[in-house]
Amino acid sequence: MNAPTQYKLSAADLETVLSLVRSGTLADAGERLGVDASTVFRSLQRIERGLGQALFERSRAGYQALELAQSLAEHGERLEAALESARSAAQLQPDEVSGTVRITTTDTILHGLVAPALKVLRERHPLLSFELHTGNELASLTRRDADIAIRATKRPPQHLVGKHVGPIRVALFAAKRGAIKRYSDVEAGKAAWVAPDDALPEHPSVVWRKRHFPKVVPTYRVNSILTVMELVSLGLGVGVVPLFLAKSHPNLVSLTEVLDECQTELWLLTHPESRHLRRVSTVYGHLSQVLSMD
Repeated sequence: MNAPTQYKLSAADLETVLSLVRSGTLADAGERLGVDASTVFRSLQRIERGLGQALFERSRAGYQALELAQSLAEHGERLEAALESARSAAQLQPDEVSGTVRITTTDTILHGLVAPALKVLRERHPLLSFELHTGNELASLTRRDADIAIRATKRPPQHLVGKHVGPIRVALFAAKRGAIKRYSDVEAGKAAWVAPDDALPEHPSVVWRKRHFPKVVPTYRVNSILTVMELVSLGLGVGVVPLFLAKSHPNLVSLTEVLDECQTELWLLTHPESRHLRRVSTVYGHLSQVLSMD
């Protein structure tokens, strides 16, 4: 490409590049920007012609950002943060916080910890709204698919800002009115098992069971720990459940003490740029104060 002299990048140019860096496809970038994929394509062509060089490597997998695109995206994030701060400062009532905060976590943590905390926060800041993504994969905070992540991990990513909430302790549970009354029944092979083997093959509970009960094949394979708890409470089998989740369920009884081998840690995470956005810092600060594993 032949670079014209003194091409002047606009805020819209940075927004286009940032959206494509985050999403990796024209269609997803267009959805972020509120335009169609062809509009994103034409904008990218114009920017690259103006700069005299390619910003992305094209492949069947999508658009992979080159070094300059990454640099422009960082400027775009700072501009995005500055605009967010300006909008907050311009609110008629400075104590009010508004906007949408995207949170990613697992359904277990959402139902057991996060949702009750958000209810209190929403009462304080009625103009806040939330997009809640649940899944076992970690939505990318780097690409800003989410603003805040609450995750169980022993090693949180170093490039994210984080607070250690506390240890996630688990035990083996059965239904209070079920056929399995004690751990010796499990050792005798009398219990059906509920477990997330296929969805979470490296989950500490799966690793623990395979170590101590190598011949067991789960009767019920599910895709979340929350589902493990629900099926166990119905008397369908035994399963490993976090204590913070089980304590609010009246039909569960623990068959073991805390399984130390299964312990992991809960972290509250955000991107360094996101924490300066008022809506994000408000939610992050609230969750850091109220989330507790005690």
